[in-house]
Order: sequence, then C-alpha cells, then structure tokens
Amino acid sequence: MIGSLEIIIVLIAALFIFGPDKVPELARAAGKAFGDFKKAQISAELGVSDLDMYPQANSQKDTDCKIKEIAEASGIDVHGKSTDELLVLIEENVKTN
Repeated sequence: MIGSLEIIIVLIAALFIFGPDKVPELARAAGKAFGDFKKAQISAELGVSDLDMYPQANSQKDTDCKIKEIAEASGIDVHGKSTDELLVLIEENVKTN
C-alpha cells in the first residue's frame, strides 16, 4: 500500500519538476482521465456504448431505461422491479441461455 508519506514525497517532487502553475492542470487532467476510464468501464459492463457524463442523473435515467428495455426484450417482467433486480434477472437469463 502507498502511505501518506509516499504521497507527500511524490507531490513535492511534482511541484519541483513541473512548477506550481502546472500541478493543478496535471491534477485536473488526471481526474478527467480517471472519470473517462470509469465511464468506459461502466459502459463496457452494461454493454451500453453511449453513456454521457456518467454519473449524472440524466445518464443514470437513460441507463435505467436501457436496462428495462433489455429486460423486456429478454422476456423479463419489469413491473415493480428495481434496476438492480433487473440486472440480476438479466444475468441469470444470460447464464441459462
């Protein structure tokens, strides 16, 4: 595990190497890259390729609707079931087929 001392040393080294003006830019770029990675990971897990700005509420609603559409297409009753329950049922349906 990386300890707090190692993180502090890396931050001080980055400050000396890149200067105080570039460190915030690098942190923003790293945060954006991590967000894009997380978005791609979720998209791959759900099999959905057009998620926008995850985890915003609109994208979550779009994802929930797509999950319901997939469940209905698989012959699963979606009434009264949460998205998590539908995902479990879809997974079970895929395993049995």
